Amino acid sequence: MARYLVTGGCGFIGSHLVERLLAAGHAVTVLDDLSTGKRENLPDSVPVTVGTIADPAVVDAAMAGMDGCFHLAAVASVDRSREAWLETHHTNLSGTIAVFDAARRANPNGPVPVVYASSAAVYGDNPAMPLREDAATRPLSAYGADKLGCELHARVADGVHGVPTTGFRFFNVYGPRQDPKSPYSGVISIFAGRIARGQPITINGDGEQVRDFIYVKDLVRCLTAAMDAPRAGAPVYNICTGVPTTVNRLAEVLASLSGRALDRSHGPARPGDIRVSIGDPTALRAAFGLSCGTSLEDGLRDTLEWLG
Repeated sequence: MARYLVTGGCGFIGSHLVERLLAAGHAVTVLDDLSTGKRENLPDSVPVTVGTIADPAVVDAAMAGMDGCFHLAAVASVDRSREAWLETHHTNLSGTIAVFDAARRANPNGPVPVVYASSAAVYGDNPAMPLREDAATRPLSAYGADKLGCELHARVADGVHGVPTTGFRFFNVYGPRQDPKSPYSGVISIFAGRIARGQPITINGDGEQVRDFIYVKDLVRCLTAAMDAPRAGAPVYNICTGVPTTVNRLAEVLASLSGRALDRSHGPARPGDIRVSIGDPTALRAAFGLSCGTSLEDGLRDTLEWLG
């Protein structure tokens, strides 16, 4: 049994990760500021420190005695990063450095590994599809720039301070517990919630934007695999399926699974919206022998069942 800290553990992805770690017999502590996460997403038995990763003293205290850290806490909204540039930077990049810094002295036996969330946002509007990890990084948002900064500081953590780090560039994650009412939610949770209630949806642009959707339980399997087998050199991997899905197709599948007629309209395209974003999962499969194999239909079925 190991002791792990999960930052952002009360959130959508974090709570699924905590669930998997507990099922494997590990002890888990969570650090979360509850800005978007919910305490009720976790069993009462899981200790939760309410605080921010932007406070190094809070992170140091939470990390003490741990065998490793899964770092998921972030302000994940591109719009929020535009409106509150410096504030979100403190959380998304300075907070990540605080996590790496705490990991180097968390355990008397030496630095402990950190598995952390990066994002496909680091690629920006890159036409080299499907995107491989060696594709050019040219983020278009402060959020993407900070996530790229996290990867660079992970190299420092590994190369200078001896902290083993593994980063994952998340593509479009979905599944149960992703709150459709949250401004941070992706298109799946928003559409699923409205279609399940028989409400119309509005698609930005023509709906032929292409995305790579990953079921959350596939994603957390990859996170735990990386903790089980830390690698030197601060590697970074895509977490993706490599399967293209248009927004129109997504809406049609959701309506079919819900047994409801699809009531959709089209609004203006969002300025700066990336037309195509598909990842290449080859490196992920080679490193861990894993793939994000849950079909879109099966993952959406579970999501709709959770929404009730």
